[in-house]
Amino acid sequence: MNCNRYISENAVIGKNFKSGCNVIIEDDVTIGDDVYVGHNVIIKKGTIIGNGVKIEDNTVLGRMPIKSKISATTQEKELPPLKIGDEVRIGSLVVIYRGAVIGNNVFVADLASVREDVEIGEYTVVGRGVTVENRVKIGKYCKLETEAYITAISIIEDYCFIAPEVTFTNDNFLGRTEERFKYHKGVHVKKGARIGANATFLPGIVVGEDALVAAGSVVTRDVPPRTIVMGVPAKPVREVPKEQLLENQTYYKG
Repeated sequence: MNCNRYISENAVIGKNFKSGCNVIIEDDVTIGDDVYVGHNVIIKKGTIIGNGVKIEDNTVLGRMPIKSKISATTQEKELPPLKIGDEVRIGSLVVIYRGAVIGNNVFVADLASVREDVEIGEYTVVGRGVTVENRVKIGKYCKLETEAYITAISIIEDYCFIAPEVTFTNDNFLGRTEERFKYHKGVHVKKGARIGANATFLPGIVVGEDALVAAGSVVTRDVPPRTIVMGVPAKPVREVPKEQLLENQTYYKG
């Protein structure tokens, strides 16, 4: 089997490195020990990868964003290198941009996209086909399930659960008027909050700690802490049961 690879002379590669065919590793890349890189992977200039990382086929790491002339949130600026922590798992056909920081033991599933200026905390799961737009911060021990859409300028704190097909928004003007640029704001999900499948959030919504948003809800107002909301528009229905609170879960580490 003919296996072509390009590894820059300026790249620093750790011990026990293994790779598939057609791998490209550009200048000034740093790769730790015990790293596996699959077929057709491209690792762009300056990317920093920790120890014990596994990267599956056809993934691109550290690419620069491409700015549309009418983009409201993408900025043309110098970005620091992509940083990937230890023991991270990255699936196939994933794109992670330069300027992102991926914590230790994060799992990024197939077809996910993670933009620039994003931070993802340790042990968080980014599911299949999830999109994380730019200027987003995600805490530790979160789960973002299949095809969730996390719009730009959003915050998800620690131990949050985001079910499949959840949609965040950040533009109440839907692309009209110059005034909209002053009001762009994503969604803020506070510690331990849970969001059911297909829920949709208007810009700037704050979901309180340990709150629960039922599947299919359209959230137009802030969600109180430890409260279950549901409906279109979503309204409070009762408190979250005590046994479901984050502080009462065996996996919670504070």
